[in-house]
Amino acid sequence: MEPVYRTLELIAFGLRGVQGLRIDRRGSDNIPASGGAVLAINHTGYLDFLAVALGVEARGRRIRFMIKSEMMDIAIMRFLINHTKTVPVDRSAGHEAYATAVDSLRSGELLGVYPEATISRSFEIKELKSGAVRMAAAAGVPVIPVICWGAHRVWTKGGIRKIGYTRFPVVLEYGSPIDVSGVALDSTASVDEKVSQVRETMSTMLHAIQDEYPHPAGEPWVPARLGGSAPTADEAKVIEDDEAARKAALRAAKRESGRG
Repeated sequence: MEPVYRTLELIAFGLRGVQGLRIDRRGSDNIPASGGAVLAINHTGYLDFLAVALGVEARGRRIRFMIKSEMMDIAIMRFLINHTKTVPVDRSAGHEAYATAVDSLRSGELLGVYPEATISRSFEIKELKSGAVRMAAAAGVPVIPVICWGAHRVWTKGGIRKIGYTRFPVVLEYGSPIDVSGVALDSTASVDEKVSQVRETMSTMLHAIQDEYPHPAGEPWVPARLGGSAPTADEAKVIEDDEAARKAALRAAKRESGRG
C-alpha cells in the first residue's frame, strides 16, 4: 500500500484540481504493466514530475524518481525519500546511486530519470547524460522516452510562477520503449549511439507536441523557435553554465567549511 506514497498521490490529485490542469495523456500503454523500465523525462519545470507520476499511477504503477542528495538535508524530504523508494544522487559518490538504481530496476521498479540533469531554460531537449541508458542496459530493461509539455507554465526558471487556478493544458506522452540490450557498457561509442537515439526520439516527440500546442508570440514560456522570448539553446547554455559554476563553488566552500 505504501501509505506515504499514497498520501503524496492524493496531494498530487489535489494540486491538479487546485490548478485546474487539463492533462492530455498519450501512450499510456507503453508503460509496462509489470517489470522495470527507465522513464527518461524531459525537464522544463518544477512540477512536471507530478503529471508524469499521475500518468503512471493511472496505469496502476508507481514511479521512483532519482533526486539530488542535497534534498536529504531537509528533514521532511529525508522522510519522504526514505519512505517512497526515491533514489538520492550524490555527485561525489555517483557509483553508489547507480548501483541502487540498477538494483531497483532489476526488482521491477519504474525509475524516473531526467537525463538533461537540469531544467532546460530554452524548453528544447538539451544534451543528455548517459546514466539513463547505462542503468537500463545494466539492468536489462528498456528506456521509455517521456515528454511533458505545459506544466512549465505554472512554475519554472526565469521567473515564471503562476500558482492558482490556471486551467493550463498539459500534454503528456509516453513513447515507445527503446531497446538498449545491445549496448556494450565498456564501449563509450556504443553508449553514445544509444544516448543519441534517445535524445533524437525525445526531440521529435517534443517538437510534434509543441507544434500543435497554442503558443502566443513573445511569451517567456514559449521557445524561441516558436516565436517566444525564452532564450535560445545557445543562450540558455551560457546561463546554465554560469549557474552550474556558482553552485559548484558553493559546494566546494561548504566542504571546506566542514573541514575547518
